[in-house]
Amino acid sequence: MNFLSQRLDAFNMEGLRRLIIGVLLVTPVGVLAGSASAFFLWALDRATTLRFENGWLLFLLPLAGAGIAWVYHSYGNGAERGNNLLIDEIHQPGGGVPARITPLVLGGTLITHLFGGSAGREGTAVQMGGGLASAFATLARIPEKYRRMLLMAGVAAGFGSVFGTPLAGAIFAMEVLTLGRVQYDMLIPCMVAALVGDFTCTAWGAHHTRMLIAGPLMGDHSMLAGMDLSLLAKVAIAGVAFGLCARLFSSAGHGISAAFTRYVPRFWLRPVIGGVVVIALTYLLGTREYLGLGTVALNLGDTTTTSVFFEGGADTWSWFWKLLFTVVTLGAGFKGGEVTPLFFIGGALGNTLAGLLGMPVDLAAGLGFVAVFAGASNTPLACTLMGIELFGAQHAIFFAVACWLSYQFSGHSGIYSAQRIASRKDGA
Repeated sequence: MNFLSQRLDAFNMEGLRRLIIGVLLVTPVGVLAGSASAFFLWALDRATTLRFENGWLLFLLPLAGAGIAWVYHSYGNGAERGNNLLIDEIHQPGGGVPARITPLVLGGTLITHLFGGSAGREGTAVQMGGGLASAFATLARIPEKYRRMLLMAGVAAGFGSVFGTPLAGAIFAMEVLTLGRVQYDMLIPCMVAALVGDFTCTAWGAHHTRMLIAGPLMGDHSMLAGMDLSLLAKVAIAGVAFGLCARLFSSAGHGISAAFTRYVPRFWLRPVIGGVVVIALTYLLGTREYLGLGTVALNLGDTTTTSVFFEGGADTWSWFWKLLFTVVTLGAGFKGGEVTPLFFIGGALGNTLAGLLGMPVDLAAGLGFVAVFAGASNTPLACTLMGIELFGAQHAIFFAVACWLSYQFSGHSGIYSAQRIASRKDGA
């Protein structure tokens, strides 16, 4: 009995020691990633304002794209793989994550937005977090056995701080690596890093948009007791549509990227062509509302990630046009993330489905906001938590249903090609 007690005490002490070491190591990563996100959000606002004030900048988009391509080709050292490089390094450490990925992706994304490319910010924040984590590990001479933990912490802190969703950021870092499996062994380090990153970003004065969803509330005594089952059925139908939209986004993005690589051998010419296509689409549609992040509008009446929550806040095909602008921009080689455009696409599609299905507009938009991203990234758990963090817990079941159905119907080829498959969705 004494032997067993001693073994348990030794096990508890070892677990406590690992926990303390993990917290101490990931805290600086959270501070660095949160600070980087705060600067990035500030700089992104400035770039967007300059683009609004100088409409002629759009015509320099092809030239800007060629510049980004040349810099990455000359100095990237593998950094052009972006999030997929981080995922591969976490799975199986190899050449490491070059510290230069942080300034490269920051500069590339800001230039993309300044000149009108349709891209997001998640990829940038995640890559900056991973790059800073790698640089910290090298400078502080952290043992190799802790590198995986630090990279995951950088991903969690970058994602959680740039969107103000630390819980989703922590789960995203554990869920995005492998389809059908969550890496719970890194729960505490990822959670600490995401919380520290979000706190740091907020402390620097960064602000995140929050939306309130009215709609029907759950029952007082049970999550199902007072629920409108007909509404739940509509949410399920919408979830399937969101999954198919996510599948279209992922397939189109991979297809356009592959086509550029195959038919345009000159690396610098790909973003030039992509930039010309974006300009042509802009003038074909007669609007600039599908450029940039899509979070703010140049003209009253333009569709944004905020307007989609209100009736008439999006046109029937707004979601498709934003999808097209984004896959052309990113497929051609411009830099930035996919998530904020996916918010726009999902919210606009939800706005359209609300009228078709007879759902509250704000609820349908909120569901699309997180569910299309859930399907495209294969991270339904993280996106369910994101819905709760962004919009409140009163609709948690609706978020879960929409995100998991979107995940189920989005196929296996998500936006991150380095993602590995542990459990197939079709059960094969």
